[in-house]
This record gives sequence, structure tokens and C-alpha cells, in this order.
Amino acid sequence: MRGVHKAHPLFLIDASIYIFQSHFSAYVRCTSRKDQDLSALYGFIQFLLQFLRRAQPSLAAIAHDESLFCGFRHALCSNYKSNRELPDDNLSMQLEACYLLGEIFGFASYRSRVYEADDIIGTIASQIRNARSANSLNEPRQIQIVSKDKDLAQLLVTDGDCLWDFSTNKRRFRLQIEEEFGVSAEQLPDFLGLAGDAADCISGVPGIGAVKAGQLLRKFGTLDEIYRNLDAVAQMEIRGARQLATVLEENEDTAELSRKLATIVCEVHDRDECFGKVSLSDLAVLTLDLDELRSFLVEYSFGSRQSNEIVKQAAQLIKDSSELAV
Repeated sequence: MRGVHKAHPLFLIDASIYIFQSHFSAYVRCTSRKDQDLSALYGFIQFLLQFLRRAQPSLAAIAHDESLFCGFRHALCSNYKSNRELPDDNLSMQLEACYLLGEIFGFASYRSRVYEADDIIGTIASQIRNARSANSLNEPRQIQIVSKDKDLAQLLVTDGDCLWDFSTNKRRFRLQIEEEFGVSAEQLPDFLGLAGDAADCISGVPGIGAVKAGQLLRKFGTLDEIYRNLDAVAQMEIRGARQLATVLEENEDTAELSRKLATIVCEVHDRDECFGKVSLSDLAVLTLDLDELRSFLVEYSFGSRQSNEIVKQAAQLIKDSSELAV
């Protein structure tokens, strides 16, 4: 009997988490020869070097955020992520440089002025899954989403999929998500539609927190079923059930909008969005281009100490990869 071939996992990287983690860290400090802050850029380079060393990926993509205050969600709700600030000129320069790094490091990189990084990840994951399902004889490809953002947990479709918080090296699978939130991964948009999400200025239904949202979804399954059964909600054996049903009825539009804001897009047909049509071959990780990396470090005026350190690590990575390939 022929053994089952285990496919290489697909890593989908949420870039912003690791860029801003470095930007705001008191422990990551880097300035250029022109005395410009390069902390976010330096930190992201270190992340990519460490990721290549630890994960040794064959398939991966990097998703960047570029849609703050101009994406489709902001058009739906002007208050969405209103607690964020647009980057200043220096940080904008570093964000652009971080995007350019992807090609140098051998990764496919994507961004959009309409969709968020979460949507890019969701759309790519969906396309790869759909292409894989055409051949049902092969087991599903594991998808590892490199991020600590809980919103992305709704994309964990199989028990093998996970959220990988790279900084803490903690992986959360569907089981851990259900234990943490009290609902399944696919119920998270409905959960946030009810409970809201203060981090993204998503209001949810007033007075319904995580506990009641979980109770409602465990009983009715979806937000739509809750609204089809408001009479049954009023009869639930929980404190304030009648008032709960009334509040839900009065805030149906708010709940629906909150769910829409929290739902990750997994299908994009806009021809201007290149991530909307991706095949597995587009996601193959190529060899890091050491000459391009050296030129990049010169262009952004990295100091000699940081440049030498980065080039040394990159050269060792290339050497190690070539030895593994033999």
C-alpha cells in the first residue's frame, strides 16, 4: 500500500503585527546613517530571518495592510478602527520598505487599498483549499497563519490549521479557539457581531458581552437563527432573558453591521487585486537574494554594524538551505 504524501504547510504571514511590534518596542532600536528611525524595518528583517530559519517554508505569502481609513469597511462605518492613526512620513517610508523586502527574501507579497491583510490571507487560503479539494484523494494542506490576531481564527477550517504567534511560539488550533471563546472558529464573526470588538471600534449589541454572546450562539448556532427565534431567546433560562430579546430586536442593524465588519473576506473578483487569483506555484518560497539585500541596506542607509549583522545571518541561511537540499 502506498504511503500518504504529507503536503508542505502553507504559511500566511500577517506582516503588520511584526512591523508594529518592532516599531513600538523599547528593545528594538535602529537608526540610519542619516539619523532616521529604522526600528520597524530592522525588526521586520530580523523577523523574516528568524522565520526562514525556524519554519524552513516551501510555501508562503506575506499580507500587508494599506487600507486604513480607505478600505471598504471604513466606507460601511466611519468609526471603524477610528482609534488608529495614519503613519507619519518616516513610518510610511519603513512600511513601503517592508513591502519591498518580501521579494528580496523570496516571498510573494500582497497589499490592497480596499481590503485588509486579513482579507488577503482569507482569500489566498480559500483559493488554495478550493484547488486542493478538486483532488479529494489528497489530505487537506495545513494552513498556518502567522499572527496573534484573534480575528484570523475564523479562517481555521480543518483541525490541522493553526494561528502561530511567532513571538511566543504559541500555536492555537480550532480546539484552543473554542476553549478560549466558547464558540467555534466559524462562529467568531457572529460572536463579534454580538459582543463587539473594542480593539477595532466594532460596537456589537449594547449590553451583550462575551458571556451572553457565547450562550446565545451555543443555543442557536448563528446570528441569523438568534434573530429568527427572539421569542425563544426571551424564554432562555438566563438572567434578563426578556430584556435581552428586546435589546437584540432594537439593535438588529447594529448586530448585522458589526458582523459584516468582523467577517474576513474570502473571495475577491476585482481584477485590480492580484491576490484574488493565486495558485500554489505563486506561493513557492524562492532563495533569498543576498546581492539585492546588500543593495537594499545601502539604499536605506543602514549602519555598517547592522548591515554586516544582517548579511552574515542571511548568508548563513542560504548556506544552511543549500546543505539541506543536497
